[in-house]
Amino acid sequence: MEYRTLGASGTVVSTYALGTMTFGNETDEAGAHQQLDRYVEVGGTLIDTADVYTAGASEEIIGSWLAKSSARDNVVLATKGRFPTGDGQNDVGTSRRHLRRALDASLARLGVDHIDLYQLHAWDPITPLQETLSFLEDAVRAGKISYGGLSNFTGWQLQKACDLIDRQGWSPLVTLQPQYNLLVREIEWEIVPAALENGLGLLPWSPLGGGWLTGKYSFDEEPTGATRLGDNPERGVEAWARRSKNQRVREVVDTVRSIAEGRGIPMAQVALAWLVDRPAITSVILGARTLDQLNDNLAAADLHLTEDESTKLDQASDPGAADYPYGGPGVAQRDRPINGGRG
Repeated sequence: MEYRTLGASGTVVSTYALGTMTFGNETDEAGAHQQLDRYVEVGGTLIDTADVYTAGASEEIIGSWLAKSSARDNVVLATKGRFPTGDGQNDVGTSRRHLRRALDASLARLGVDHIDLYQLHAWDPITPLQETLSFLEDAVRAGKISYGGLSNFTGWQLQKACDLIDRQGWSPLVTLQPQYNLLVREIEWEIVPAALENGLGLLPWSPLGGGWLTGKYSFDEEPTGATRLGDNPERGVEAWARRSKNQRVREVVDTVRSIAEGRGIPMAQVALAWLVDRPAITSVILGARTLDQLNDNLAAADLHLTEDESTKLDQASDPGAADYPYGGPGVAQRDRPINGGRG
C-alpha cells in the first residue's frame, strides 16, 4: 500500500480507501468484518461510510468491528451527513439542527468520540452556506471532528465554500468526494482545477464505473444474476440501457481490456491504476460486495501504468469537450509564455 496526505492536511492515508456502502445490505456483518480485517492487514487506513448507508447499519457494523479491533489507532475514519435520516422537515439538509443530530448519531453508531473526516454529503440549496460551514468549524473546535470535507459538490459550490472559510479564518476543508472514473471525466473541466487551487484531495467514488470497467457486462445482452446491474439493470448512473448504447463506453472498455490482457491482470486493476495517478487524487474509494472482489481490487495498490498505457486510456476516454471554454482554444487561453509578446 502507498500513502498520501489527506488533501493539504498533515494526516496521512492509504491511496486506496475502503468504501462501505454495501455493509448491511449487499454484505452482511460477518462479510463486512472480513473486508475490514483484510483491508487493514494490507496497510489500508481510510474507511469511508455515511449515516444513510443502509439506514445507519454500515456505521453500526464498523462500530462493532472497531470495538474488537486492535487497528483503531491506525484507522482514519470518515463519514457523511446531509441526506434524510427521518421523515420530518428537519431530518435532512445541512442546517445546524440536522447536522448536530446527524453527527452525534454517527458518533454513537460508530462507538467513538471523534471522527477524523466529516463530509457534507451534497450541496443544500436551502441552508445558508455560512450556517453549514460554521457548524463544521464548531465541530472541529469541540473535538468531535478533525477535518471537514465535501461530497458531490460542483466546482462553483466548492469554490464558494473555500472562499467563505478563508474570509472567516476557519479550518480549511481537506477533501472532496466526486464520481470519477474513465467513463466520467467531466470533473476535470472545473472541479479538479478548483480542488488543486484550494488544496483539496479527491476521494473518487465509483472508480470502476459501477462495474462496467471490470468487463463483466455485455453490451449486447441485458445483465442478470448476482451483480448490481443484474439485480437492477436500470440502477443509477450506470444503467445498462444507457451505457450499452454509448460508443465511447465501448471504446474505453475495449482499451482497458487490451491493456489488462497485455499485462495479464484483471481489467479492474488497470482502471484503478489509471485513476490513482490523476492530479489531486488522495485516495480512491473501493467498494466491494465480497472479500474476493476486495482482494482483486487491492492487488492494484502498487500498480502504476506506463506513460503509453495512460495515454491510450486518456484518448479513449476523452469526454469530448467543446472548443470553448474546455476544449483546445479555451485551454490555450489559460496559459501564456513568460516572455510575453504576440508570437
